[in-house]
Parts: sequence; structure tokens; C-alpha cells
Amino acid sequence: MSDYSDDEPRYKRVLLKLSGEALMGDAQYGISPEVIQRIAYEVRELIESRVEVGLVIGGGNIFRGAGLAAEGLDRVTADQMGMLATVINALAMQDALERINVFARVMSALKINQICEDYIRRRAVRHLEKGRVVIFAAGTGNPFFTTDSAASLRAIEISADLLIKATKVDGVYSADPVVHSDAKRFSRLTYDEVLHRKLAVMDATAIVLCRDYKMPLRILDLNKPGALMRAVTGGDEGTLVE
Repeated sequence: MSDYSDDEPRYKRVLLKLSGEALMGDAQYGISPEVIQRIAYEVRELIESRVEVGLVIGGGNIFRGAGLAAEGLDRVTADQMGMLATVINALAMQDALERINVFARVMSALKINQICEDYIRRRAVRHLEKGRVVIFAAGTGNPFFTTDSAASLRAIEISADLLIKATKVDGVYSADPVVHSDAKRFSRLTYDEVLHRKLAVMDATAIVLCRDYKMPLRILDLNKPGALMRAVTGGDEGTLVE
């Protein structure tokens, strides 16, 4: 893949995966109004460039099902609670977008149709075609699956051109860059390299889905200004897995 130097989007439709923790900012819990507003403005920039945007947001800033399951809570119950946490984050993001005049729809894999729409693939695609941001909530609707897997699944279902995972680091490293100063950042990797090296990109199920359906994945730093736009214009931002 060659790098693009102009400002024209290379990808028509993208799915952006955000961790719940990314919404906390410097806090220990909950949602930072400043962070969610900044993300909303960056998403609006993509919409104004005629890029169709889907979002999947985790729920770790509110509740981590796997963590409490490890402490003895029933795993299915814990995961269902985690799914509800993602709905809270999705509603917050919808509100942040609509306050800056970006049309957005929350679609839940769980039936909560008094506060958001049920996830229906054809309806989701139609929303995207109309320039609305679609926020996919409640993961896959099933226990034992992470929101990383949900992001891969939804990206494939809506025929996205690129899956972007926004994190707190600017790509994938050979080791933890905070601990190891000599850690190497990879510019590009294959899916199999990620799996064989057990690199902390996304969980294995999510990577296998991307590999099997040839969904390119880019990992970048959410806190780096302009990173999202550089990613959709084909810039060498973060790490590309394909």
C-alpha cells in the first residue's frame, strides 16, 4: 500500500473501535466530557470529508465483565452487565455528536428499543449511506465475546474499507514501550505475525475474523491530533495490519 500525501479520503467507509477506558481521560472511572467532545469533533471531521463512520465502544470505564467474573461472578451475567455499560457509552457519544450537529444513531445488539434502535444490518448500512454515524452497542449481544470481536464483526457486516482501533499508544510495539525503551514500533504487520507473536493488538478471535475476511486494521493513538484523518487519507499512521 502506498502512502497518500493529499487530503482526499482513501477509504469511503470505516469502523472506529474505541475502548471504554479511552473515554475516562485522566479520571479513574466514567466519562470525561472533554475527551468525548474531542472525539466527536474528530469524527465530525471525517463526516465532513464524506467518510461514512461506524463506532464500537467498549465498556471498561464503567464495568469490566471479565474482571468480576474472575472474582466469582457468573460469567454470562458479568458479560451482560458489560454489554449494558457499552450502551451507556454509546448514548453519551451520540449526545456529544448531536450537540455539534452530527446525526448519529445507536443500534444495540440487545433489545433496548425504548432508548435506541435494534441492530439490523440493512438499516445500519442505510444510516451510513445517509451520512449518519452509527454507534454499535452491546457488543455482539453474546457473552464470551469482546467488543474487539464485535468491532471486527460489524466492520465485516457493513463492508467497511478499514477497521481502526484507537488506543493510548501510537501503534503496535515489540514490547511494552513504557517499560522497554528499546521497544520497536511496527509500521506494518500481517495478521499471522500478530497471532504468532501474540502481540497485544486485539483478541485472537477479532484478528482471525479480520484475516479471514481480509479486513485491514490500523492501530493508532487516539490522543494524537489529526491521527484519524491521516489514517483515512492513507497516511503512515500507527501500525497497519493486513
